[in-house]
Amino acid sequence: MRIAVMGAGAIGGYYGALLQQAGHQVVFIARGAHLEAMQRQGLVIDSVNGSFHLARVEATGDPAAVGPVDLVLFCVKSQDTRQAAEQCRPLVGPGTAVLTLQNGVENHLILAEVLGRQHVLAGSCRISATIAEPGVIRQPSPFRNVTFAELDGSRSARAEAILAAFEQAGIPTELSDDADRVLWEKFLFLAPLAGVTAVTLAPVGAVRDTPAAWDLLVEAVQEVDRVGRARGVNLPADAVERTLDTVRRAPAGMKSSMQQDREKGRYLEVDALNGAVVRLGAEAGVPTPVHRYLHACLAVHNTMVRGGTGQS
Repeated sequence: MRIAVMGAGAIGGYYGALLQQAGHQVVFIARGAHLEAMQRQGLVIDSVNGSFHLARVEATGDPAAVGPVDLVLFCVKSQDTRQAAEQCRPLVGPGTAVLTLQNGVENHLILAEVLGRQHVLAGSCRISATIAEPGVIRQPSPFRNVTFAELDGSRSARAEAILAAFEQAGIPTELSDDADRVLWEKFLFLAPLAGVTAVTLAPVGAVRDTPAAWDLLVEAVQEVDRVGRARGVNLPADAVERTLDTVRRAPAGMKSSMQQDREKGRYLEVDALNGAVVRLGAEAGVPTPVHRYLHACLAVHNTMVRGGTGQS
């Protein structure tokens, strides 16, 4: 299978490296120092699941130089989705599948609008990975699970082929029949945890050990659950408690990617996470005061990163 990883940062780079190691032809589309390092010295994976070095990788900053592929693994930050989707056009031929593994519950809709619904599959991943330095991806936890679905829930031949490729690469993967459930089960965990840890600048253990912060997290999870159900998402009856159990079992030092981005002064995915809860809740008539607070606080960070004055 010929695969293009659009946004070959920590997540895309990690999965792309496993797929190349398994024998698939992978091209990594990246930018900046990370791209330059891959072009110069390949890609190093430092992982608890097994470290390795791909001495040679095909890496570029120009999707137009690649041409149509079988699969686009779409892993850019949510705020870059539309621009990156436009850039993806040269990668998409008549039979190309585009699988999003991004954060949030709306990116697949943007991809469908730009590239055509017939090309798009929705997915989520459970993984902790960072770019330790340009050309080096560190994956410190054993989890690297992927769940994905066709937008119509079918078990298509292409979905089965993607499933087989991921399993061949040693990636624990599930093919679901419910795209909305795939996205919202992760959203139920991610939006609250990302918002609370990014606002407090505290890892999971400190949030758990602080009763007021834990209560805020619980209320944030409950809000997402209410919004999802009001929008007709088929969430499990015990979705809230299962999500909180996952947080309880998480390593005490775990930081959300949004917290790490805030610590590094980067633009945050808050509009696609907490902002989306507020927006989708308003459309469904569900109050979301906790996420409104989290979004407001973190939106100030984004204004400062973008150089805004905050004055109207």
